[in-house]
Amino acid sequence: MSQLMENKSGRKILQSGHNKILKNSLFAILVISFTILYSTENVYGHGVGSETFPPVELGDKLVTLEVSSSQNNTDQQISISLIDFDSKITLRDVTFLIKSERGNQFLFEQEFKADNGFIVFNFISDNSDIEIQDIQESSMFGSILGIDSRLVNVSGPKLADGGLYKFDVSVLTANDYSKKIDEPLIFNAGISIAQTTKYNIIDPNFGDQYIDVITFYDEISNFQYDLNSKEISFFMPFEWSESNINQTSVVHEELSIPNTFGDLLVSEFTMYINGIQLSNDIVTIDDFFSEQRVVHFIIYQKELLNIFENNTNSEGMNFVIKPDLNYSHLTSVTENGQFRILVSWEPDNLKSNSNAKIIFDITDIFLKNKPVATNYDFSITQNDKILFEYSGISSDSKDKHNIVEFMIPQDISGIIHLNFNNLDNNKLGKTTIPIVVDRITNQNEISIPEWIRNNALWWSLEQIDDDTFIQGIEYLIKNQIIVISSTTQESFDTQEIPSWIRNNAAWWANGQIDDDTFIQGLKFLIQKGIIQV
Repeated sequence: MSQLMENKSGRKILQSGHNKILKNSLFAILVISFTILYSTENVYGHGVGSETFPPVELGDKLVTLEVSSSQNNTDQQISISLIDFDSKITLRDVTFLIKSERGNQFLFEQEFKADNGFIVFNFISDNSDIEIQDIQESSMFGSILGIDSRLVNVSGPKLADGGLYKFDVSVLTANDYSKKIDEPLIFNAGISIAQTTKYNIIDPNFGDQYIDVITFYDEISNFQYDLNSKEISFFMPFEWSESNINQTSVVHEELSIPNTFGDLLVSEFTMYINGIQLSNDIVTIDDFFSEQRVVHFIIYQKELLNIFENNTNSEGMNFVIKPDLNYSHLTSVTENGQFRILVSWEPDNLKSNSNAKIIFDITDIFLKNKPVATNYDFSITQNDKILFEYSGISSDSKDKHNIVEFMIPQDISGIIHLNFNNLDNNKLGKTTIPIVVDRITNQNEISIPEWIRNNALWWSLEQIDDDTFIQGIEYLIKNQIIVISSTTQESFDTQEIPSWIRNNAAWWANGQIDDDTFIQGLKFLIQKGIIQV
């Protein structure tokens, strides 16, 4: 929050908190209480943020400084205005001395005259050195306010990418260019603009996935994803000093996770910064999107102070985000935003050709996630093939869960989908949760379903034909158990499967050769074009 402080020379120094900017999403509606908490910073939706300083005396007036941000096409715009607190009118003939930084990058330090007390900086990304271009014309901000503003283009590498913009603003004149203020008003402002970085993950069970990291503070680096523990880690610059922490009301980070990435649809996440575990109340999971979930981490000042007091020697922030893998629930919200589904299963590791139990609760979000009795249609599918169907009425008891049992066929392995449809007879009362059968627990492991081993034995004994055997190989390809590029295929003078492949199949089925050796033989068939992919 903004604070009024006095320096040794008696000048009034105003310091603002680093304002967060919410994305345009349903989450903004659902966190009204959070927005109210920060109402003195005037945080709005639609990607626009603003902060207003407490009023201070300037002669016989009370004045305030407003700093606002917006996006104009791909450029970031930040406006600064000096306003009469009572009349809400900008002052005339204002001279600003402004020093600006983006993160730790110095941008400029220069005087600017604003006839109407209003100046707009347009941050443009290009590959050149930092360049300042002064343009006298109306801007979007000026049009809204009905005044002419001073527009200044600031161009340089990555300047429109978002991040933390700092402004040390000294007001030298107001209402008269010829009369300098005896003791200039000094404001230290910070505006955070969302910056998104996309990272590709190749998961052994869920395939190609992309995670977006959205930071409202500074650029991140060294992103890592642990395929075994499912932990996400990255680094962000941060100045660990009491003065900087006192100016920082929140640090806001987000993860955007695709709804196809089942392992990260967990109910809880825990964040660590520099080895210090943060409280659970900093985490909010937003499932109100059709294609992804957004996990918000709102790190308040008290959390920053705790980290500082317990780890004063750190440079920057080393983030570690851990999904709660001990809590078996996966969660998803229906498209109409009314119901939240919580799902678990037994056994923990689902296997082909075995019995499984799906356990779930249907809760009403508007009733604080209370279990409710409502009709539903449930199905289990793989590649749009229905494996199981059931319709019923859910339990409204906290102690009595909904349970369905089914037999996993022997030819089913990999990702299956748990589909919930027509909740409360609403077509939009639907959602899907992906889970895994025959999970690969080691990223280097080759996991081949048992039914393919049986097929290989029967084929080696000529009890099934080549086409049936090849269908099993195609299954391995579709589920990325065999990964091979089509560019490696070549022509072969015969389409007949070599006899040594049949021998390999018999030896593998009897445990005489390992999975990798068997896979190499299958790759040979694909590479030689005997099997087309």
